[in-house]
Amino acid sequence: MRRKIVAGNWKMNGSKGLVSNLVGQVRSELASFDNGVEAVIIPPALFVDDVVEQAGKKLAVGVQNVACWSSGAYTGEISAAMAKDCGCGFTLVGHSERRQLFGETDEQVATKVEQALASGLVAVICVGETLEERDAGKAEDVVSRQVRKAVADVGNGLWQQVVIAYEPVWAIGTGKTATADDAQAMHAAIRAVLMSLGAPADEVSLLYGGSVKADNAAALFAQPDIDGGLIGGASLDASDFVSICRAVPGKS
Repeated sequence: MRRKIVAGNWKMNGSKGLVSNLVGQVRSELASFDNGVEAVIIPPALFVDDVVEQAGKKLAVGVQNVACWSSGAYTGEISAAMAKDCGCGFTLVGHSERRQLFGETDEQVATKVEQALASGLVAVICVGETLEERDAGKAEDVVSRQVRKAVADVGNGLWQQVVIAYEPVWAIGTGKTATADDAQAMHAAIRAVLMSLGAPADEVSLLYGGSVKADNAAALFAQPDIDGGLIGGASLDASDFVSICRAVPGKS
């Protein structure tokens, strides 16, 4: 069975107070039900130690980015091995904000995937098209290219560490969301790409990201190829985040 994952990306938000209040509340509320979901908190790197300390067994922790290198004179960078050493199990790779604002290329994304997998992290590979690309009928081509390049060097024994998050760029932080049918269609296309590469496509978890909220999560997660969500703003509210976790099918 594919892993069911709901990951909260705090982006450049947070404080020690938020960690103390939100992580503890989420941990406590998740203890009251078990639908098989893996809940992941992905804070800014400065707060990773604090989140790890608060997380307990019900929460996993990730980082928002890792370097292309394992060590060296790269001021300001964080290696995948460092993240693992600090208690992280996940890392985002190739988030649209990294691609758009910092010029991260498909080649850099592939290198970061390699670093993450080598260090034992689960790489949550973010892919997605802009509104212009969608309107031009290029959405599937763009996403297919991003997936193929990101996983080109994934070895046969490492697919269990690969998660792909489809996040249409036009739906991130805008309040707009792809319909459940639209999201499912792209997830099915991603799974077909993985199959064409010889990957165990039915075992790779695919997440949807793009203004997921408590009131639309159930419809999205009910789709056959959507295995959870990459949550932005709603992950900064404990009640909203827990409600989204509860929306994963299989809730007891």
